[in-house]
Amino acid sequence: MKKHLAKIGGDIKKCSKVPYDVEKQMQGLLKEIQKSKTSKRKVSFNEEGTDECEDAIDEAIAQDEQQTPSQLPTKEVVGGDPKKKAKTIIPPMFAPRTTPGSQRSLKSVFHNKEALHEVDKRVARWLLDCRIPFNAVMSPFFQDMLDGVAGYRPGYIGPSYDSLRVNLLANLKRECQMVVDSYTSAWKETGCTLMADGWTDQRQRMLINFLVYCSKGLCFMKSVDASSMVKNASSLCDLFSEVIEWIGPDNVVHVVTDNAANYVADGRLISKKFENIHWSPCAAHCLNLILKDISSMPHISSLATRASKITVFVYNHTVFLSWLRQKDNWKEIVRPGPTRFVTVFLTLMSIFERKSELQQLVVDTHFTGHKLGRSANGRAVSAIILDNKFWDDYFTVCQIVSPLIKLLRFVDADDKPSLGIIYEGMLRSENGIKEMFKHRKSAYQPYTEIINSRWDKHLKKNIHAAAY
Repeated sequence: MKKHLAKIGGDIKKCSKVPYDVEKQMQGLLKEIQKSKTSKRKVSFNEEGTDECEDAIDEAIAQDEQQTPSQLPTKEVVGGDPKKKAKTIIPPMFAPRTTPGSQRSLKSVFHNKEALHEVDKRVARWLLDCRIPFNAVMSPFFQDMLDGVAGYRPGYIGPSYDSLRVNLLANLKRECQMVVDSYTSAWKETGCTLMADGWTDQRQRMLINFLVYCSKGLCFMKSVDASSMVKNASSLCDLFSEVIEWIGPDNVVHVVTDNAANYVADGRLISKKFENIHWSPCAAHCLNLILKDISSMPHISSLATRASKITVFVYNHTVFLSWLRQKDNWKEIVRPGPTRFVTVFLTLMSIFERKSELQQLVVDTHFTGHKLGRSANGRAVSAIILDNKFWDDYFTVCQIVSPLIKLLRFVDADDKPSLGIIYEGMLRSENGIKEMFKHRKSAYQPYTEIINSRWDKHLKKNIHAAAY
């Protein structure tokens, strides 16, 4: 096969399709093989035959040096016998190198590891020099870029600063607009959902991002500074109506906003103005409010306060934190965030999973013999960790909120549409709580009342029932 690729006749036909660089590489490999032969090999060759093979290699190399890659024959295949010389076309045996899943070229197979490591270092050096986050390599366009560079030719020079900021930016913008324009056909066929995401920037401006979701995907429309109108439902309705008119009132079937009072009033006005459009609040926001109400219950609030003492004590004293981090199965405790109430329960669940390591800490001499362990705060934290009722209550709370957190993660993700699962998810969450308390009404009723109050007030919409 090496002789075939090196275009050395005699034993095998010459390959007319081999790239020039692979041909030269195969000739070099055959030259090295002939030089490394010794008398210890099991298969012996006479001296005359070896010389003939070496002469054939030298002759092929000499012929190639007189030809440029563009002058090399591409269709003629010549056998060892002159009488059998004929022109034929060899069908391609391998996929092009630039196609996905194609076989690696011989050049890449024989490439040494040191050179590959050096290339990786250059990529890493560029990322570090430009302060680009490492997760940028997870982009699908990263490998696509490398494939394009590798498939072009050696000596590729990247685009200039001006080319990137002017021509290439304009070209990519046009391509992006073409993708967005292709979504408009789906708006007419299956309808779409208009989503409004309100947020406040560092300059305290109230901004609203408008996004349109359809069967083909999600696209961003525009961002509006609504600081002067966000408190007025009528002004918000005019703003939303303008966006709906641009999309097409017949194409919009659903409008989603957050659960603030001004957006609720705006939703009612939109539904009256456009009879075919249904409004509903953000499901993730409503689920977060349910978790907020549950976390405000006295016994759960007390439990969260005691859990917070453990977290604060451990993370404020590195002498104990370092001891925990030396454990094989130790994972960091999730600490509460300032705005998302779900993080309160994530912290409770996180501490419950570290129960064994925390109990090992407070009974170890590293803790009991340390002055911080003997302090008032240390003794209080030790008492909490060794309290079995504390862990039993922990387990109950984790079981209650686990279905709600699972549903929240589902509706807050972008993996798949969640409208059809909201109705069923709420029913399953409520039934799961009832089963956990073995259908004792006095035990499960405080939790189900919270769920039903938020569900009946906000999420109980006809569009959710229709999707269910």
